[in-house]
Amino acid sequence: MSNLAKVLTGLAALAFLLAIVTNFTGAILNTPAEGYSRACNNLALLAIALVVTLGDRGSAGGRTGAL
Repeated sequence: MSNLAKVLTGLAALAFLLAIVTNFTGAILNTPAEGYSRACNNLALLAIALVVTLGDRGSAGGRTGAL
C-alpha cells in the first residue's frame, strides 16, 4: 500500500505543478488553476489517509530498521 501512497503523492505534485503553470499561462484544456489545485489536495489527502489507516505493511514482520 506504500507504493500506492507514493504514486498518489507523485500525482499530487504533478497536479500542483500544473496549477502553478496554469496560473501564469491560462487554462489548460479548459481547466482553471483551481481545478488542478483541488486535484492536488484531494490526491495528497488520499495518500495520507491510506498511510494512516493501513500503515506500512512491511514493518509488521518484525524487521525494524530495515528500509
